[in-house]
Amino acid sequence: MSAIEGRATTRTYGNWRKPRTRGVGGLGMFPTMFGFAGAVMVIIVATNKGLVAGVITAAVFAGVLAAVAVKDKHGESGMIRIMNRAGWLFARNRGAHLYRSGPLGFAEWGTAQLPGLAAGSRLTEWKDSYGRPFALIEVPSTNDFTVVLGAEPDGSALVDQEQVDIWVAEWGSWLEALADEPGLVAASVTLETAPDTGTRLASEVLGRIDDRGSDFSKSVLRKIVATYPAGAATIKAYVAITFAGATRTGAARRSPEEVGRELAYRLPGLTSGLSSTGAGAARPLTAQDLCEVVRIAYDPAAAILIDQANSAGQATELYWPEVGPTAHQAAWDSYRHDSALSVSWMMSQAPRGNVGESILSRLLAPHRHIARKRVTMLYRPIDPARAAAIVEADKRDAEFLVGSTKNPTGRSRKDVIAAFANESEESGGAGLVNFGMVVTATVQDPATIEDARAAVDSLSAQARIRLRVVHGSQDSAFAAGLPLGLVLPRHLAIPHDIRDQL
Repeated sequence: MSAIEGRATTRTYGNWRKPRTRGVGGLGMFPTMFGFAGAVMVIIVATNKGLVAGVITAAVFAGVLAAVAVKDKHGESGMIRIMNRAGWLFARNRGAHLYRSGPLGFAEWGTAQLPGLAAGSRLTEWKDSYGRPFALIEVPSTNDFTVVLGAEPDGSALVDQEQVDIWVAEWGSWLEALADEPGLVAASVTLETAPDTGTRLASEVLGRIDDRGSDFSKSVLRKIVATYPAGAATIKAYVAITFAGATRTGAARRSPEEVGRELAYRLPGLTSGLSSTGAGAARPLTAQDLCEVVRIAYDPAAAILIDQANSAGQATELYWPEVGPTAHQAAWDSYRHDSALSVSWMMSQAPRGNVGESILSRLLAPHRHIARKRVTMLYRPIDPARAAAIVEADKRDAEFLVGSTKNPTGRSRKDVIAAFANESEESGGAGLVNFGMVVTATVQDPATIEDARAAVDSLSAQARIRLRVVHGSQDSAFAAGLPLGLVLPRHLAIPHDIRDQL
């Protein structure tokens, strides 16, 4: 066997496509229809009111069309930017960007409930068929129910490439299987890095020191406890799975009791499937575990107190109506909450071309300029019955965009190739999933927020993805990055199908 034949083949992944609609000259469906309507209106006005009126009408339509058709590098049109700015100013004038809770807050019941999208959420606890307690989040406004799993990823250090490839393949299979889960709406994976408080190490070491030992050995152990946590970080992973409260369109809403009983029998299968993806021993989070996760996210200063209580074997006794911030203030491009300041980004473009499985490793790893960082992947599996129609329409749209342009770009031609590849893979049994990403950087010293911004910009470039700061809705983006299972398209005032056309 030659050296070339024995060399392992490096696997790459790609062929991500952003849905687009057909239009003339590379425009979408809505701008094309608006342009035709404007041309007809100009002809009618010019015929009945004269040439000057026709020119004025044409200028108005051209301005609106430019606001919709011309997009920036993130794919956002001028119309969307105008709507975002107007919505932000309206919310600020109403004081909706401010939140005060507790006995002196605005809420009449005097609790520190979660703000924004999660304000109406409720938490209950049930037991699955293995006897494991699990938390169930209910969002009445969208009739969604979410369970959260805690995972312990093994990491790829000192792991054979063959095993890593198997993990990636199993993860793809697990995502594909979600589309076959009855009532499943969405899933998210959150990887959080944070400073290690050192409380657990101190409890483990100091509690085992033998008073009969030498002074030197005891001083060495105490020095390790005092110095080791400096610069150390903890990495935690969560998987949130969201189910619809109604079994089908038009069906009656189910109660938390009904959903809890059903999920009790389905959770063991979902957790066991994760074990083959490299996620380690996945387990459902209890109500107390989830309360601690959310409480620390909004008030990082509480982390050391919660760790100390857990290390001492004391119950923290947190309740869902009390895990929110006592105060928050959302700005245009940042979010102040209790003891920290955060900035959230959203992915506007997936990596171009083919990439390796470790493309996100630096983005996910702890960073010295970011005290706390959460990277959340959002998934919305597409039903297999709809997937075939979607890839077929995607192929036709890609062909139309190339055919309607005199000199199609290389990217347009690649889109056609990718669309044909997607159709071939789907017909071979592959699944289809919509995905996105939210990145949140949190610092406790506001003076370091610019360093955190620069760090995320650098990390996103290394990951070959394009991130943009979420303007005007930082509080909502922060909540979306938490393992709460919030399905953002269900919370939009304007349906996302219409918004995408703007």
